[in-house]
Amino acid sequence: MELYLEKRRDSLAARLGAGDNTAATELVDTYYEQIYLFMRRLGHSRQASEDLTQESFLQAWHHIGQLRDGKALNSWLYRTAGNVSKLYWRRHKDNVAVSIEGIDVPDGSEVECDKTGHLEQLGQLKNAVGKLPVKLRQAVVLHYMQHLTIAEAAEAVGVRKGTLKSRLNRALEALRRQVI
Repeated sequence: MELYLEKRRDSLAARLGAGDNTAATELVDTYYEQIYLFMRRLGHSRQASEDLTQESFLQAWHHIGQLRDGKALNSWLYRTAGNVSKLYWRRHKDNVAVSIEGIDVPDGSEVECDKTGHLEQLGQLKNAVGKLPVKLRQAVVLHYMQHLTIAEAAEAVGVRKGTLKSRLNRALEALRRQVI
């Protein structure tokens, strides 16, 4: 299964590099929800997240020549989206990050009393993540919420693995202080 996904990703990257419009459609179909959730988790409003997600795919298409191989497709796309997000925050310095409430709501399979406590803890954690500095929040979102490996997240942010690990460590310490 892993080999199949790798070959599919490599094929998609090659077709994108060749300027194949159907590959661009496939890229959007495959990654739209992930990039949208990434934007929401970075603290953008729903409307801004939709706009920034579209802008991310436009930027990806315009800079497709920077993509060197299929293995880097995930991290390259997240790096592009992260840059679009940073540019938005620079242009809108007066905007405050919105709460990430309502994202990843757990399914209703828990017992009611446990569910209430769990939802309260989840709400506290989401608020705490939203209050982290941008670099730390981005590291947490990429690794723990978007499920990128340390190497992929580091490449997406444009830092070394050790730097990303350090940011994750600092973020987790800050979250412990805020939530506990």
